[in-house]
Amino acid sequence: MTYVVLARKWRPRAFSELVGQEHVVRALANALDSGRIHHAFLFSGTRGVGKTTLARILAKSLNCETGVTSRPCGKCSACREIDEGRFIDLLEVDAASRTRVDETRELLENVQYAPARGRYKVYLIDEVHMLSAHSFNALLKTLEEPPPHVKFLLATTDPQKLPITVLSRCLQFNLKRLPSAAIAGRLKHIATEEKIEAEPAALELLARAADGSLRDGLSLLDQLIAFSGGRLTDADARAMLGTIDRSRTVQLLELVAAGDAAGVMREVGALDEQAPDYAAALEDLAGLIQKVALRQAVPGYAASETFPEQTLDALASRVPAEDLQLYYQITLLGRRDLELAPDARGGFEMVLLRMLAFRPAASATTRGSGGRIATEKTPAPPGRTVSAAEPQHESWQTLLGALDVQGAARQLANHCSLVGRDANRVRLLLDRRGLHYRNPQTEELLAQGLTRLLRVEVRLEIEVADSDMDTPARQSARAAEERVEAARVELESDATVRALKERFGATLLPDTIKPLS
Repeated sequence: MTYVVLARKWRPRAFSELVGQEHVVRALANALDSGRIHHAFLFSGTRGVGKTTLARILAKSLNCETGVTSRPCGKCSACREIDEGRFIDLLEVDAASRTRVDETRELLENVQYAPARGRYKVYLIDEVHMLSAHSFNALLKTLEEPPPHVKFLLATTDPQKLPITVLSRCLQFNLKRLPSAAIAGRLKHIATEEKIEAEPAALELLARAADGSLRDGLSLLDQLIAFSGGRLTDADARAMLGTIDRSRTVQLLELVAAGDAAGVMREVGALDEQAPDYAAALEDLAGLIQKVALRQAVPGYAASETFPEQTLDALASRVPAEDLQLYYQITLLGRRDLELAPDARGGFEMVLLRMLAFRPAASATTRGSGGRIATEKTPAPPGRTVSAAEPQHESWQTLLGALDVQGAARQLANHCSLVGRDANRVRLLLDRRGLHYRNPQTEELLAQGLTRLLRVEVRLEIEVADSDMDTPARQSARAAEERVEAARVELESDATVRALKERFGATLLPDTIKPLS
């Protein structure tokens, strides 16, 4: 017998079997049951979320021999033929392969004729945004005045490419990306029905890797069944996906929290022997940090199939809340910038080293009983005296990266440097160039942002500096000037620019130079 892949075998055949698109199902069911059925529907959404599946079920609802209904019987000849892809009045078209206007006109020539067997003639046009402008014009004429026996079901992953004249003549439904929990639940149900033993952690990994697409999740499940040859385990799922073992993710976070740089590098070296996907490794690390932070904020919350509860509780009691927030922000930014790194391992190492470098400079935080944070003084390095009013540039830069304030409050923060922080008091030194950003409202907004970030009611104290000082705003301005100067030097040395200057007496206008990055 020919093997049928899971994505086809378990394709929903009724609205009740669809996963995660309740808002669309409710609207369609109400329209079908009330008889108020539009002539054109547009289903948009990313790949694998059920656009064409939903359209086929709607075609069955329109042509079921029991009548127009939101609950097609699935047993009559019309329902069976639609499920098998051989219903003569359901015309499925892949617009990506029929972009020419003559092909569209040929397709629409028979619109005027009554359906051969069904109640309605249904045109299902997939990836409709791929049609040419002339093809859209041909389609538009039919959409403007369609015969009563014709329904158009359009599906697209990019609705912005459709002409507004077409969009305005369709009922539009945007299908959502499916949450990992919904995909994992569906995979568990299918594995149970297929009598395949599967570890919940393995299915959770597949659901995360599916990235919102149930079809991708089913394809990965098929792949894991072939890879494992039987029982689906967490270890096999990680090996197939190229993700690191969860114990290594936990170990990395523990070493970072302990400030053990040598241990972190040893762990990365051992990890590199497995040729991991470092982007996926950062995603795993961010996922662990998030679960620990949730567990810390709400004890007992965020139960996970991936990490044991005792592991999350141990980390929640050991790592301060503000450190977790900074680690999470650094991990997300590192994941975004990983492709810019000279090599993936180097980029991964720098993310971990950044976590270590941005540990609080003036104090080391330890967690006491009951989850409360106690602060201990950290002695200054030998041979160096730390002034009470000395700005802590690196710590303030780190806090700014995670601070969720905008506008004048953000500008005020950019013109400050951190003098010190103890208990709930944050002391800042303000550069005179940013004095016009200071007022009671911006100070209050900045204090509220710091309160949310540090998870403690912040009392803000701002002093004005007597002389110029190096602030994030100054550093940004200096970096911009350096980029402009580098761009000017590069232009001056460009062979084409030199030739223009020599041959035509051209002049380079420095004020017009804008660096690309």
